[in-house]
Amino acid sequence: MKSSYKKPLNLIALSTGLLLSGCATIVNDPNIPLAFSFSDGSSGECTFKNKRGVWTSEIPTQGVMIRRSDDALVYNCATQDGREANGSVRSEVEGEKMAASVIFWDLGITDAITDKHRTYQGNYVIPILARKNESLHQ
Repeated sequence: MKSSYKKPLNLIALSTGLLLSGCATIVNDPNIPLAFSFSDGSSGECTFKNKRGVWTSEIPTQGVMIRRSDDALVYNCATQDGREANGSVRSEVEGEKMAASVIFWDLGITDAITDKHRTYQGNYVIPILARKNESLHQ
């Protein structure tokens, strides 16, 4: 009698393992570290925003934690000398994790709700206009 229970339990364990192994919701942290710097190497501060939240960080940074989202990460920045930069970082799909979700049954539904299969470029240089030469204005 014990052997009749063994096969279904093994099948259930194997199926559960396969289902959970491909899901980005299980394996991905909701937040990802991103490094930002200004193109001219100056210092400043930025506010980052997506539909999941708002974050403020000093620039340059080596790891502001940003919540994954399927929309662009919008930034509004200012250097210490007052120059401003605005723009966005495109959200991308981690293809291998999304493909695994589709193959292993949930068809990406859970990941589409949580956005944990999404990512942003890890190191991003924010373009900033060059400083105006103050000696020309004197």
